[in-house]
Amino acid sequence: MRLLLVRHGETPSNVASLLDTAAPGPGLTALGARQAAALPEALADEDIEALYASTLVRTQLTAAPLAAARGLRVHIRDGIRELAAGDLEREPGDTERGRLYMRTVLAWADGERELRMPGPGGESGTEALARYDAVVAEAAGSGARTVAMVSHGAAIRLWTAVRARNLDADFAAAHPLRNTGVVVLEGSPDDGWRALSWAGALVTPAREGGPAGRPVDAG
Repeated sequence: MRLLLVRHGETPSNVASLLDTAAPGPGLTALGARQAAALPEALADEDIEALYASTLVRTQLTAAPLAAARGLRVHIRDGIRELAAGDLEREPGDTERGRLYMRTVLAWADGERELRMPGPGGESGTEALARYDAVVAEAAGSGARTVAMVSHGAAIRLWTAVRARNLDADFAAAHPLRNTGVVVLEGSPDDGWRALSWAGALVTPAREGGPAGRPVDAG
């Protein structure tokens, strides 16, 4: 299966650099709406047969133009929502407490999966991966050859760092995903996943000409 993981369009919380992971979450800014409107053309070469979005409003608004252009139903699934911030919710991302969020996510990516985000509602890496895996498995079992999932930056970075055999925690740390950035993978839950491109840059396959996950010029 070909899997396209798409980050949602820009939100007011992105502009303010605030951690904002709770449901239903904010809508899109004017720029975010334009980013969403540009997705059908940006993905024109992809033969998308199934489209998913998370339970947060911003992903559904981002998916809507693509769904309309392709005549697709949007499958809403909680499993691909953003990683819950717990007590760090609404913290500015550039404060010490705000930086703890991504430090925890990257620790999960590096194998420390039983760490938890602080406070009520904070989840562990094991829990976050399990819910994301369940939605990917559902999509793989649908028979669709190409699936797009509109999800969230930290969740996409974690899942790909752990599940794509040619990416790792160092790659996730060095490569934030911009709004409506797309990660393209191929594989299956049984056979594993390989990242093909990250936000337009090709990804060197593990053991094939470069360090695992090293981006190369797409030409």
